[in-house]
Amino acid sequence: MNKKLKKVALIVAHPDDETLWAGGTMLNEPSWKCFVACLCRKSDPDRAPKFFKALAILGANGIMGDLDDGPEQTPLSGNEVKQAILRLIPDVHFDLIITHNPNGEYTRHLRHEEVSEAVINLWEEGKLTTGELWTFAYEDGHKAYYPKAELTATSYWPLPPKLRELKYSIITQTYGFDKSSWEAQTSPGEEAFWHFSNAQQAKNWLAKGGTAS
Repeated sequence: MNKKLKKVALIVAHPDDETLWAGGTMLNEPSWKCFVACLCRKSDPDRAPKFFKALAILGANGIMGDLDDGPEQTPLSGNEVKQAILRLIPDVHFDLIITHNPNGEYTRHLRHEEVSEAVINLWEEGKLTTGELWTFAYEDGHKAYYPKAELTATSYWPLPPKLRELKYSIITQTYGFDKSSWEAQTSPGEEAFWHFSNAQQAKNWLAKGGTAS
């Protein structure tokens, strides 16, 4: 009898977020059936095809949207982000949803923060349902260093060398970032997540700005 696969959704802002913040975990979980909803860059002729090549390596399916992602980071309304998510995902129930932290993974990208808030609010409103929500757990000391996994997160995992190398190759070869790029220098060798078993926990976390204090 085949073991039932765990139905997992990753909801991220950009193509490469799935790899940077959760790529090693995805590669290490053959029992996960992953679907990645990427909210930005569908019309990017460079990044969009690379996203789907990365998903093939990660063993996932996915879809892209085209939310505004200009360098000025014009704020988007919460409703616009929520509707974009609901248009992209193939179902509203998952065993596990993984997304950004309310304060992002580094200082700072507004889209990361907006996506996290939208996912948490959709969960609270019952428009998304899940047995568990994980948010990425990384910080950069307010730009003092490249983002790194938070040691105090609910789960913290140093990647085995083979997974670390494969994750790095997706960033540098599949996505094509130069080895001196921020993305390649960032590519964490450890991955970490905050875990939430109910929407109220996540809402309280959101109210604190996604911090443990």
